[in-house]
Formats: sequence, structure tokens, C-alpha cells
Amino acid sequence: MSSTTGTTTWIDLGSKGLDETKRFYSGLFGWTFESQGEEFGGYSIIRNGDDLVGGAMDITGMTCPQGGEIPARWDVYLTADDLDARLASAQQHGATLPMEPQQIGDAGRMGMLIDPTGAPINVWEPNELPGYDFTGKPGSPVWFELMTHQYDRAVEFYTAVFDAQMVPISEQMDDDSFRYSTNGTQDVATWGLGDATGVMPEEAAGWRIYLGVESCDAAAQKVVDLGGKLLDGPVDSPFGRIATVADPHGATFQISAMSEAVPEG
Repeated sequence: MSSTTGTTTWIDLGSKGLDETKRFYSGLFGWTFESQGEEFGGYSIIRNGDDLVGGAMDITGMTCPQGGEIPARWDVYLTADDLDARLASAQQHGATLPMEPQQIGDAGRMGMLIDPTGAPINVWEPNELPGYDFTGKPGSPVWFELMTHQYDRAVEFYTAVFDAQMVPISEQMDDDSFRYSTNGTQDVATWGLGDATGVMPEEAAGWRIYLGVESCDAAAQKVVDLGGKLLDGPVDSPFGRIATVADPHGATFQISAMSEAVPEG
């Protein structure tokens, strides 16, 4: 997948027990995990059949640069044409950089930042690894979004730093006060930005990933059967039937059955 600056390009999972994590996601999606060896800290490439999904590694005992243990979580990456320039711009627009950029073999370079709203986001300058394979199939990433209590500030930041072109959503929402935009028109957008004020507590806001499933209800039950948790839903939407779930170590994600979309009204 070839991406332009600001488009989503990769996901990876920090796990608190990689063997159990592999069993869970293999059981849920049929994923396979290819270890890259000790040279890359035991990082594993995730595939959905032959298609690239992302990566995973065990972070047990690891701490973040600011101190404190890193929680199990999914991280999102945005593409950058020039990593150093985009990170410098991010700092100028209120972001902090918790670590120095890293060269990841011949695959590319990565950086991490905390945006001005407090949301972590990773940045990828590709070389031999352009990113995940966008297929829309069950078991693949189908959408990403940032939910934030500082909507206007987030729009300003991602527009200035990542060339985002935020387009307000056109569908009528149940709550007229809820604001949501996509980065580009909906036929080309890879992620959205939502105003989480009054929707979720601030500590629950941040970047979220959506993984495709054939049946949301069946997949939600399978999550529970495999040792995960159903946190919210399933609910109908114009974009698919959606549920929020967590894996056995607490990393949250959304599952979406796009074939079960229900037009509003």
C-alpha cells in the first residue's frame, strides 16, 4: 500500500503476553505471526492470509520515557514524506516527542509524538515497508479515528503538520451537536476525527482502530469465548455494525461488519 503524508499506514500491538495474544487474534481473525528475531526485539509481523496487517511485540515490564509502565494497546501510524521535518513541525505546533526517531532496518524510519490533545500517534517514513495492505476483508484494518475532547485543536494540528483535509461528515447524526470529520472525502479517507465531548470520558479518548469482521455479533461473542471482553455494543450505524472490545490483556479495538451497515432514518 502506497500512502501519502497523513494517511494511516500501519498498526502495531504492545502485548503483555505475546503467546496468549497470538492465540487470541489467530482464533478471532485467523492471523499468523512472523517473528523478526531478536535483532528487532522479538517483533512479529501480522498477516491476514497473505496480506500485511501490522505488527506485535511483547512489552511486559517496559516503561515509557516519562516513567510508568506501558499499557497493552494498539498504536496507529501516519505516513510521513520527511520524518524529521514532520516531527519538527509537530513540536512547533504543540506536540511533544517522547523518544528520538529510530531506523527500523531497511523497512523505514519511525517516530513517536504526543499531539497537543494528549493523544499518542506514531509516524512512519517508509523505505522497503510501505505499510499494511488495505483490502477491506474481514481481519484487516478498515477504519481509524481520533476521538478527542479538543476537537478544534486537533483539526488545527493535523491540518498543519500532516496536511489533513478535514471534511465534515454529511450523514445526519442522532445528536446534531456531535462533530465528525474525515481526512478527505469519504471515498478516499482513511481516518476520521470525532468530538468526544459528552460521548466518552477524556481518559478513554485517543486513536482507535477498526478491524473488519463478517458478523459483528458472532465476532463479539468469539472475543468473549477467547478470553477478551465486550465493552460496548454491538450497535448499528451507516458504516457497519460495530462493537468495542478488548483482548485478554486489555488492548481495546473496534470490530466492524461493513456488510451489516444500516442507513439512518
